[in-house]
Amino acid sequence: MSLRAFFSTVVGGLVLLTVIAATLLVVLTTALERMASTLSESVEGVRQAEELEVDLLVHSRLVALPGAPILADPSRGRTPPQIESDLRRQLVEMHGTASTQEERQMVAEVQTEVYAYLHAQQAPLRQGLSAAQHDAAAVSSLDLALRSLERLIQINVDQAQAARQSAAYWSEMANVLGLVLGLLLMASLGLVVFWLRRFALRPVGELRRAMAGFGRGGRHLRAPEEGPLELRDMAHTFNEMADSLTHQQEQQLAFLAGVAHDLRNPLSALKLSTSLTGRGEVTPERMQRTLSLVRRQVARLDRMVGDLLDATRIEAGKLELQPEVRDTRELARSVVELYQSSDSGHTLELVVPDTAVLVRADPSRLEQVLNNLVSNALKYSPAGSRVEVSVGGDAEHVVVAVADQGIGMSPEELKGLFVPFQRAGNAKQRAPGVGLGLSVSRRIIEAHGGRIEVESRPGQGSVFRVHLARVSASGPPEPPAPSDDEEPAGVGSGAMH
Repeated sequence: MSLRAFFSTVVGGLVLLTVIAATLLVVLTTALERMASTLSESVEGVRQAEELEVDLLVHSRLVALPGAPILADPSRGRTPPQIESDLRRQLVEMHGTASTQEERQMVAEVQTEVYAYLHAQQAPLRQGLSAAQHDAAAVSSLDLALRSLERLIQINVDQAQAARQSAAYWSEMANVLGLVLGLLLMASLGLVVFWLRRFALRPVGELRRAMAGFGRGGRHLRAPEEGPLELRDMAHTFNEMADSLTHQQEQQLAFLAGVAHDLRNPLSALKLSTSLTGRGEVTPERMQRTLSLVRRQVARLDRMVGDLLDATRIEAGKLELQPEVRDTRELARSVVELYQSSDSGHTLELVVPDTAVLVRADPSRLEQVLNNLVSNALKYSPAGSRVEVSVGGDAEHVVVAVADQGIGMSPEELKGLFVPFQRAGNAKQRAPGVGLGLSVSRRIIEAHGGRIEVESRPGQGSVFRVHLARVSASGPPEPPAPSDDEEPAGVGSGAMH
């Protein structure tokens, strides 16, 4: 799992827990609010019923004796007609506060009984009832009204108790859910900390120790490629870098050993030649052979030192070119004539078109490249084989090809062909060198805006092709400045002069 996926999962889990907690909080708040409202309504219903009950009892006491003078309520100074008005008002208010169907039915029954009581109190005036009948009717209707009020009060009490029990239940559920969510949150944080320590922080520590050890000289140290995807990629990149640096160090050591060995050979030959001239009689023939040997060794040393200087200039971005318009046929012809005069034992052929093939290039650097390609073709080809140098191309490009019938190279060897200080196994055995010629040649051609391609098969020879931009004879244009992607490494933006 990657760190991005892990943290996305953690954040998603926390968001989910937050949403669940918020939803539960809303549900609990709504339920408790509804229960509080039910309690308030029940209390209000009980208050109204009790108030109505008190008013009924006061009214019954004030009108207890038929024909007696109308007395007033001793507590509030109300007369029976005023109490009757309050009773009617209270009945209307009770209808408005009734919250359940059962309560509304009970309020309607209370209203019927209260109105029956009030009617019974007025019955003597309308029907001429006797005192005994009046008392009996009044007591009966009052008793029914009070009983209905008691049932209404009981309904409200029952509702209040039910709301209280429901509130206690939801309160307990809230405690349980809060505890569960808290435990889940703590467990999630614990798992996050454990995962980070086990699968993230430990690989980071291992990577840091590997980097620090590698920086102190522990070239064998590598970081374990474990943990999240990002850390595995970092460890893999570091290991690749460490392998590359180790390989470069090994190549540099091998290069130093190769340079020391290759310098020792011509120096030993020079030392031997100079020592021979001081022994006995020196004949002209002997002196001629000695001078010829010295010239060859000096030329070899000069070529090696030149390659080293060119490689250093290229890596420092200080390769200077002096481009001018030249005929590629003439450059190729001068190189071929140079090696034809050396009697190398090979058949060296030049194939050029009849018309001029112009390029804008530094002639000395281009000859240096062709010299290197032809020299390699001769060195790595058997005696008597044919080496062909050809010039061709189309209206926009010039192609200079050097084909031999030499030892050839495998696809694996071709991959490192232009790497500095690296030489194929067969090349090491066939000819001395430090492995800089082809690398320098490629960088020179790239500085001209061209490229080098190679085709080769083991035992069937190789073909090197140099591609350059062609210019017309009417007016050679200035070559475009190479882009950032095309500029060769080690050559600065102002390398052409």
